[in-house]
Amino acid sequence: MQTISNPKPDGGLAPLLLTVVELLRQLLQAQVLRRMDAGMLSDEELEQAAHSLQQLEQQVIQLCQVFDINPADLNINLGEIGTLLPVSGDYYPGQISNSPSVVELLDRLLNTGVVIEGHLDLGLARLNLIHANLKLILTSKPL
Repeated sequence: MQTISNPKPDGGLAPLLLTVVELLRQLLQAQVLRRMDAGMLSDEELEQAAHSLQQLEQQVIQLCQVFDINPADLNINLGEIGTLLPVSGDYYPGQISNSPSVVELLDRLLNTGVVIEGHLDLGLARLNLIHANLKLILTSKPL
């Protein structure tokens, strides 16, 4: 294992990257819990998922130590929207909380599914150079 010595005091992009990784880890964890509760995972699949999530959590904690970041600082307060991550132990998939975090909202969207459709025009100097029609289906269930 390679060791990193003397990281920059501000951590550079590390806090942002670790925040995104932690957001995805908690979202994956919520999906594993949903599938476990629905009886959709074998004992072996559940054990593998739990082990992988635990390893990822340990890696996030280890990288926080390397970059001198308090893991609690990964939870960004987004003002009226709420927090990015749930307060520790405050969310279980399927239960509704009074102040949902972004993880909880994304988990709900994945569970029910959402279709996002849009148009994107990119240009330069008043020239429309790129036009894209986008349709995104976001769900945790197979289509």
